[in-house]
Amino acid sequence: MRTLGIDLGSREVKIVVMEDDKIIKKQKISTMSFYRDYCSFDGKIIVDLNKLNIDNIDRAVSTGYGRNNTDLNKFTAINEIKAHVYGAFYQTGLKDFILLDVGGQDVKVVKVEKGIVTDLELNEKCAASCGRYLENMANVLEMSLDEMSKYYENPVELNSTCAVFSESELIGKIAEGISVERLCSGVNYSLYKRLKPLLTKFKGRQLVLTGGVANNIGIRKYLKNDYDEIVFVEDTQFNGAIGCCFYANNFTR
Repeated sequence: MRTLGIDLGSREVKIVVMEDDKIIKKQKISTMSFYRDYCSFDGKIIVDLNKLNIDNIDRAVSTGYGRNNTDLNKFTAINEIKAHVYGAFYQTGLKDFILLDVGGQDVKVVKVEKGIVTDLELNEKCAASCGRYLENMANVLEMSLDEMSKYYENPVELNSTCAVFSESELIGKIAEGISVERLCSGVNYSLYKRLKPLLTKFKGRQLVLTGGVANNIGIRKYLKNDYDEIVFVEDTQFNGAIGCCFYANNFTR
């Protein structure tokens, strides 16, 4: 059986195709390009699978930021919590864990016990605790996200709680002659500080990291002080789309 999962992210659309429960295709497309170049509208959004070089799909499931305002024809929609938990099941084989998913514009913390979601916390209101904050700061520092993510030692203190005001604060630190390394560490640590209050109520031994920010080396280092084990999945950004395929394979007929 061939299944298709689509995660409609705020910045990118992630696409996964599985055949007999194995991933055979992964693809990322900017959200704007996806709707403009690969979709049409006839009462519902119709995805042109031929343009995506996808065929012979038996079941298709969608999730993501655009799930509530984008009705994909011929797709079963599931909420993001389900999708990311199912993705973690597939990628880790674990049934007891804390899931931290930091996306471009939201954060999800989910407690899973014996394969069941028992608690969750969401932050969809402030960009300062999301990937967009890191993108903005990397632009101010004129470096790539990957390069900025490497630093975690001796962070400069950044106190602003607003993503917009944080840019001005960072520019002020640059003007003071603070080293680039400390500035990068400060950016990473400031995001960690905003994530920590969301995590304090979730006690568990294993923390599963997903989402684009899971690739941030600095934040990984800081989180290691709070959990016995940090579990890194191979396809952090595709986890939601993988979860869609897992759902299609196991819960649809």
